[in-house]
Amino acid sequence: MEKVILPNGLTVIFEKRKGNSVVVNVMIKVGSNSEDNSEKGLSHFMEHILFEGTEKRPTNKDISNEIEKIGGDFNAYTSNEKTCFYVKVLKKHFPIAVEILADILQHSLLQEKDIAKEKKVVLKEIDMIYDEPRYFQWVLLQENLFEKHPCRYPTYGTKKSINSLTRKKIIDFYNKYYLPNNMVISVVGEVTGWKKEIEKKFSFKKGALPASAPVNEPLALRKKIKKRKMNITNTYLVLGFKAVPRNHPDSYTLDVINGILGRGQSGRMFTEIRSKRGLAYDVGTQSIAEKSFGYFAAYATIDKKNISLVQKLILTELDKLKKVTETDLSEAKDFIEGDYLLGLEDAQKASDQILFWDLVKEAKLMDQYIKNIKIVSVAEVKRVAQKYFKNYTMVVLAGK
Repeated sequence: MEKVILPNGLTVIFEKRKGNSVVVNVMIKVGSNSEDNSEKGLSHFMEHILFEGTEKRPTNKDISNEIEKIGGDFNAYTSNEKTCFYVKVLKKHFPIAVEILADILQHSLLQEKDIAKEKKVVLKEIDMIYDEPRYFQWVLLQENLFEKHPCRYPTYGTKKSINSLTRKKIIDFYNKYYLPNNMVISVVGEVTGWKKEIEKKFSFKKGALPASAPVNEPLALRKKIKKRKMNITNTYLVLGFKAVPRNHPDSYTLDVINGILGRGQSGRMFTEIRSKRGLAYDVGTQSIAEKSFGYFAAYATIDKKNISLVQKLILTELDKLKKVTETDLSEAKDFIEGDYLLGLEDAQKASDQILFWDLVKEAKLMDQYIKNIKIVSVAEVKRVAQKYFKNYTMVVLAGK
């Protein structure tokens, strides 16, 4: 892995990888956590509107055809902490990938007609999330689990905030955050001349970045239950605990606990709730550790009449971590190692991991992840479980 910072402040990280493809992934260090009340959903809206046309490629079709006609793939996504745009093509087309990303990120037209159209698209996306309880349950959890941290607000904003967007507000947001010294580009593939190519195409100038202050999220001092009735057949239950960001050593122990409780069909939650009792189809756990926040959650899709029983079973499995064994630990670590390293064989996923770890602190930490998992001890699992699994927030999307 090679990392350089160009004169305009743009960071580029290159990982040479043999194969036919190359992935160019651009991260802008802005997500919904950075937005003030008048900007809710703007990071996500930028992801949409930047694909709608440039001076050189006036329409969305002109942009997409440049990639698709050579068999490539492109997409973008927004999270609480970052916005990413990536292109995956044959390595011989590397200059095209760089040129198109540079074009949309520097020369977008941001036309009124495109803004009006994309507002409709984003509003339908919001409707889709509310219509899909498997997505909405996580929105509801973060909204109720956190009290002060901005991760409690959904990345897509609200219908009101999207409808109130103006071209001026969009341009002001772009000028504030879409600066080379607020971007990192990861290149994964077997290409040469990558530094020169990127420096030539991403030629815009650095600027002053807005200051950001850390948020002190209070500890959970009591249990909280939030129920919402929906016109659906199943009931969706999520039980979550505030945890720690990725740069905290306990985050690795929580990942190991996730490996014990939630891996595939052999995790303890799946075994107890689905395999033994047939109470759920979809059941498992999640360990989330981002740059500035983290949480641990167990979830199950069940019949409404079984809410109390499944809640009790989840809490029982968490309590059983007091008796975790070396065998449990070894199996969880092997699962994490296999899942993580096999995932990195996908160049696009590898590029995402490079950017994630660089946002946390340093891209090279990506190679230390498994080492940090392997040093987790039985005593650490017991300590961490006792420390974090106390006052939970439970959200329930209640079906018929």
